[in-house]
Amino acid sequence: MSFDFTQQQTPADLARSKDLSLARTQPPTEVPGYELQQFLGAGAYGEVWVGVNRNTGRRVAIKFFAHPRGVDESLLNREVEKLVFLSADRYVVQLLEVGWQADPPYYVMEYVENGSLDDLLRKQGTFTVSEAVEMFHEIAVGLAHAHGKGVLHCDLKPANILLDQDHRPRLADFGQSRLSHEQRPALGTLFYMAPEQADLEAVPDVQWDVYALGAILHCLVVGAPPHRSQGTIGKIDSAVDLKTRLARYRQAIESAPLSTEHRKIRGMDRALADIVDRCLAPNPQDRFANVQEVLDALAARARNRARLPLMVLGFVGPLLVLLVTAFFSHRGYQRAVADAERGYRQWALENNKFAAGFAAGKVTTDLGRYFEIAREEAERGELLPQFVEALSSPALARLTDPDATEEELRAARDEFRRDPQRIRLDNYLMDRLVSYEHRSETDSRAPRFASVFVTDEHGIQVSAAFDDKSAGDSIGVNRSYRTYFHGGPHDLPETATVSHTAPHIERTHLSAAFLSETQQIWKVAISTPIHREIEGRKQFAGVLVLTVAIGEFEISKSAVSDAHDRFAVLVDGRAGDDHGTILQHPLFLDILERQAKVDADLFDSQYHVPPDAVNGQQIESYIDPLGTHPKGSEYDRRWLAASAPVLLPGNGNGDDPHSGMVVLIQSDYQSVVAPARALGDQFIRNNLWMLAVVLTVSLTLWYVVVWMFRDSAGPDRRRLGPASGVAPWHAIDTLPSRRS
Repeated sequence: MSFDFTQQQTPADLARSKDLSLARTQPPTEVPGYELQQFLGAGAYGEVWVGVNRNTGRRVAIKFFAHPRGVDESLLNREVEKLVFLSADRYVVQLLEVGWQADPPYYVMEYVENGSLDDLLRKQGTFTVSEAVEMFHEIAVGLAHAHGKGVLHCDLKPANILLDQDHRPRLADFGQSRLSHEQRPALGTLFYMAPEQADLEAVPDVQWDVYALGAILHCLVVGAPPHRSQGTIGKIDSAVDLKTRLARYRQAIESAPLSTEHRKIRGMDRALADIVDRCLAPNPQDRFANVQEVLDALAARARNRARLPLMVLGFVGPLLVLLVTAFFSHRGYQRAVADAERGYRQWALENNKFAAGFAAGKVTTDLGRYFEIAREEAERGELLPQFVEALSSPALARLTDPDATEEELRAARDEFRRDPQRIRLDNYLMDRLVSYEHRSETDSRAPRFASVFVTDEHGIQVSAAFDDKSAGDSIGVNRSYRTYFHGGPHDLPETATVSHTAPHIERTHLSAAFLSETQQIWKVAISTPIHREIEGRKQFAGVLVLTVAIGEFEISKSAVSDAHDRFAVLVDGRAGDDHGTILQHPLFLDILERQAKVDADLFDSQYHVPPDAVNGQQIESYIDPLGTHPKGSEYDRRWLAASAPVLLPGNGNGDDPHSGMVVLIQSDYQSVVAPARALGDQFIRNNLWMLAVVLTVSLTLWYVVVWMFRDSAGPDRRRLGPASGVAPWHAIDTLPSRRS
């Protein structure tokens, strides 16, 4: 702060200041009634001493003006005149006495003991934002009082602001001040002086003091006035005369960008930074019109800061209420969705259980039709005569010889295959098979068989017809070990030797499911005994067998949705190694559309249905075994499953009613609970819309409140007219002087 000197108008003024600085140990003259104690400081036009009134003991400050040989008496007159105007003003250092006739002249003023604001800044450094605002407000109020009495300071800076015993500011050094009606120029201090003031022909204006106010606030928080740098100072000091010096200063301020250093200070808010910027605007048109506008802006800032907590509470309060409501609503939503999902799951499981029972009933119905067809075919008049003729073949008799060697059996088998009577039976069976194929082409509900064959009473296959030309030749082979012959739940050990005591079925029977090796599809056989009448008595003569691909059952042929989100699966429910084997699945149909047969590894035990699903339990988190196969990835999801056993038709005969097959109904979990989640999503969307509406209304109301409480003093506020004479005490608006 040590180089904040008021600019002088002539070199003679500087010479007088130099003379005054030569002697500091003795006061320039005696002051009647006062004892001068110490030198306080020197300025451009004189020096200041501290003295004591001999009568009252009051300490005073006595300002001596320059030596008579160089002093301008008008200088003393002007400063005293301004102090008289401001007498009794609490914000101005008070005038006590004037020594007009002394040599040098002097005046006595009250002593302000805490030094200047400049001294305080050099001691303690910058102010906090709150401290700076408090000091700035006091200075602005004092300046507004001065302007209200028609006095423009014109050299406002920290060194000219003294601090009283309460550290409150007092305006001092009115040596450069002007009355509002005066037209004479007045120079201030570099970087506190408005750019338009740096002109020897400028007319004093209240906006000069407004600029200086902004520079002081900038200095309080930053530590230096705006734009001051060594480069700028060097450029100004290199000027050869005062006029050039002032021109360079004016150009430096007007061409420099607005200072941003104050905006970086911690605690600086935008409103206060804007006040600083507007005070320091190089163009007077952009600056506050007077000090009262500065005070109004400070008051508006204070009001807004005071209102801010209430405004924030007014905005945040409803938002918090809404968020709390949304939180509990979300918890309620989650509970409601969970309950709804539980209800949908239970409904789906019950529905699947019912559907599984219904589908199993349809399979039972299909089996009943097949049973009836098998019995009808066994009783057809054309079958029995041809069958009996084929049984009369000598080769067949050798095939039933338990002592025949393998070579003899092979020879007898070849001879039996060529037997004309047996071949006629083959043709008959083929005609019957084809007739069923033709019917199924026109009626999708008509039965379709994979093969038809007959065995003799010992289990030797006598004749056969197949829809698959690649089927092997099993004529003459012993089939008594198969379930369709002996009627048991599982095949017996295979043997070529015929046993005359081998068990056989007594009524129409459904065999265990078996895998066709050529087609890689699961089949079942419906077998029924063939009887012939001998001596008036029915005698067991053999077995008629009709095989059906499990895919031909109606539930297997039912359309499956593109999403495959609900379908029926046929599972082997027999005890043993095959328990849980998948007999029919939509994946098999998908594969058969692309290739000739189903992959053999799909029938491995790792793809079996777990026992709890086969045994009729309802499963909420069923994992489809085929979903883990590379070709079944679309089934790799969570399912709801329920099953029901397939019963045999006409089970009132006391036999086991179960067919060995189980129908499993699978429903995609996500599809089942989708309505509940859709309802939840709709609830969330409604809540979001409600939140958006509440936020919009709150923001709108908040904006209206902010707009209503905004500062009415804006950049376009009408400027006040010039003052005429001295304004009364209550008219504290700063009045700009008339421009010439």
